[in-house]
This record gives sequence, structure tokens and C-alpha cells, in this order.
Amino acid sequence: MKYALIGCGRVSPNHIQAAINNELEIAALCDIVAEAMSKLTESFGLDAAVQYTDYKLMLKKEHPDIVAIATESGRHAAIALDCIEAGCNVIIEKPIALSVADADAVIRAGREKNVRVCVSQQNRFNRSIQYIRKAVEAGRVGRLLHGTATVRWNRGREYYSQLPWRGTWAEDGGCLMNQCLHNIDLLLWMMGDEVEEVTAYTDRLTHPYIEAEDFGMAMLKFKNGAYGLIEGSVNVYPKNLEESLCLFGEKGSVKAGGKSVNVIEEWNFADGLDDPGQVKKLYAENPPDIYGFGHTPLYADMIKAIQEGRQPYIDAEAGKRAVELILAIYRSAAEGRPVRLPLKEGSTRDYIGRFD
Repeated sequence: MKYALIGCGRVSPNHIQAAINNELEIAALCDIVAEAMSKLTESFGLDAAVQYTDYKLMLKKEHPDIVAIATESGRHAAIALDCIEAGCNVIIEKPIALSVADADAVIRAGREKNVRVCVSQQNRFNRSIQYIRKAVEAGRVGRLLHGTATVRWNRGREYYSQLPWRGTWAEDGGCLMNQCLHNIDLLLWMMGDEVEEVTAYTDRLTHPYIEAEDFGMAMLKFKNGAYGLIEGSVNVYPKNLEESLCLFGEKGSVKAGGKSVNVIEEWNFADGLDDPGQVKKLYAENPPDIYGFGHTPLYADMIKAIQEGRQPYIDAEAGKRAVELILAIYRSAAEGRPVRLPLKEGSTRDYIGRFD
């Protein structure tokens, strides 16, 4: 299949490596910064890939089967809609969009054009997460009581000054939308997806040079009667401390941790079907960065979804659910009240000037 990448920044090497691992034909690269494309070309030996600074021209000339979108978050939806209109299947870096309306538009366009839309919430493919998911689906945890998603990281002025869109309401959002979305997605997925109500606080505590939040906490009530807790911060001194996901049920307790929840740290089940020590030993991957190893299996699934005419494992609806919850958290924090889901509307732009 013919493949093209739009956006050659920080996460782009993971996409290129996944495309190579899945034997896609890398036909084109696109970025408004030529140096970014040249760097990728040199790193991966992509001499055959045509370089473009205009993605619409690229779509017109190359007609790729799959396009991956890894630009600034605020442009994901608009670029995805253009790719879908051109008949391309798309892999969208998280988040799918920064508003409910834009997420809905991408979902609707994908259905109308009968193309596959996948959102790169790749931590679902972690070996640790897949093993936990199997236990949940098998009922080993029993009735889920509550779960927690924790991201205790550090991001300083250097990180935000690298790219002007980071930390802005129009193009990014804050730590919940950027750094915490993967783990929020996992919590939603494990706990049954349907949140009934959220109560939250967000703040900008130590980053006066960004617009959005650097800290957020939320309590969730799921429709199935379970509860959830979200803690996200980029204020942890002096460096990243942990990212963890915990599930607590009547018959089991699980904790995944590590750089990108690649490690099973706790494994306790009433059924005694496996040895906790052995499980923790087997599921202790050590990825080189926070992106983990999930892009390659995500790409493999997307290729099979296209071939088999089915939806990808992580579809556009999953992408919307994570964004919708974060937007509900923003609304609850800004208005000082519980917010019920689903949201009829909402955008990160609604909070421009909130912390000024």
C-alpha cells in the first residue's frame, strides 16, 4: 500500500518505523519545514519519498492509500477531512480533534467516503495493556469498582518554546489533552467507555508562558456504577516520575506503570490462574521513549482493517470519546460544577483567556 506522512516532527520517526515494519511503500513526506523532512529522509534512507510542503498538492499527485497525520493538534481534523475527501484512509495522531464538532465531522466523513479512520492511541497495543484487557474481558476482575489514570511528568520552558503551538488553546490544550490523553483513553476503555458525570479542577500553576492547564484532577462516574480518578501534571520536579493505570474490582487489582504503561507492577486475582511474579516478569517492556512500541501493531491492524473492510481496532469514535471527556473536564473546572456526558458541543477554544 502507498503511504504518506503529513507532519515530520517529534513523533514522526515512530510512524515511519511502523510503516517500514509493515512494508508500506513510503511514497511521500509533507511538512512546511523542509529541514524536518530532510532529517527523516537521512535517518531512514527515504530517498524515494517525494517531499512536499503543501499536503493538498501531495494528495493530488500521489494518491496514497494511507495517510498519517502528525501535525500540531489543532490541524488534525481539517487535514483529515481533506485526506478523506481525497479517498485516503487516515491514521490521526492523538487527539482526533480539539472540538466535539470537528470529531463528529471526521467520523461522519469517514463513513460517507467508506474509508478507515484510525486514531493513534497506540498504548492500547502495549503487551501489558493487552494482557490486562484480556483479564477484564474474561471477567477475572469481577465487578469494576474504580480505576485511576495518573500522569506525573515534567515539561519546562524549553519544551514549550520548541514549537509555538504547544500549550495554546487553539492548537493544543494543556497537559490533559496533550500528555494525558493516552492514559485517559485506557481508563475509559477498561472501565466501560461510558462516563455519566465528571467533576474536575484544572489550573496553571508553574507555567505562566502557556495558555492552558499544567495540572488537572477529575472524578468520573461511569454509567455502569464504577468510578474513576484522573490526575495529570507536568509540574513534577525534577523529571518525569510515572505514568500509571490502576483497576480495582471485586475479584482483582491491577497496576500498569513504567514510561508508557508498558510494565505490569501489580497483579492480584482471586482465581489464582497465574503467578503474579511471573506475570510481572513477562510484561515489563522498556521502551526507549514515552511513545512505546504500539505504533507498529497499530499500523498492522489498520492495514488489515482496510483489507478486510472492517473498522480499525482504535477507530474515530474511540478518538472522540477521549477528547469529549477532556472537554467535559475543562468545562467542569471552568464552571465549578459537575458536567454530564455526552456533550452536545465543546472546544478547547472555549477556554481562551481562562488563566490570564
